[in-house]
Amino acid sequence: MGMNVLIRGNESHLAEFTAKFPDLPFDTDGDYSTSIDLNVYPFIFDFYIDDSLGNLESYIGYPGALLLNSVKSSLIEYLNFAGHQLNGTIIGFNGLPTFFNREILECTVIDEKGKQRLKEAADFLGFKYVSVEDRVGMVTPRVVFMIINEAYFTVQEGTATRDDIDRAMKLGTNYPYGPFEWAKKIGISHVYELLDAVYNDTRDERYKICPLLKREYLEAN
Repeated sequence: MGMNVLIRGNESHLAEFTAKFPDLPFDTDGDYSTSIDLNVYPFIFDFYIDDSLGNLESYIGYPGALLLNSVKSSLIEYLNFAGHQLNGTIIGFNGLPTFFNREILECTVIDEKGKQRLKEAADFLGFKYVSVEDRVGMVTPRVVFMIINEAYFTVQEGTATRDDIDRAMKLGTNYPYGPFEWAKKIGISHVYELLDAVYNDTRDERYKICPLLKREYLEAN
């Protein structure tokens, strides 16, 4: 059995977690098994939960630090969904593909207890973090996905090609990937669903999804 950490996620999540924490032993559970005693784990990372809120019920009674991939929903929404029956301390983290294995992990908390438990988790597991406001989309995904959306508008209008935009963004801003290259690595479903969630939360026209992006999302699903 791993030391103190349980990971719930798919192979891609596990690969990114292992890359970030190469020397950290952990247990895995990709199916929300009812036979696992969650109480033996002081820390649980759940990468799935952003797309499967119903599984929050499995954490009722869990007393530890529950680190939830909370980008498409806020922690407050998680609490409301679970009927405020979660006993553990919930902490949000940015678990989107390409965003988890970075030098600084983007996190959210909703109270002083969450701040303390986040610090304990970071000290114990050995990661750096920045705590941002508990809002849908956090900060970095909002910025990056807005750029991706604008890039789709640019292609839709015939102003530039995808390759030209990718090349210009990497050379001009020193971004690790161009907008379309990044969207492919993240996954078009994540891009569409997060933009949709942020737009519904803010009604900010900057996040209104480009029809071309929407078409590609629908074709892929």
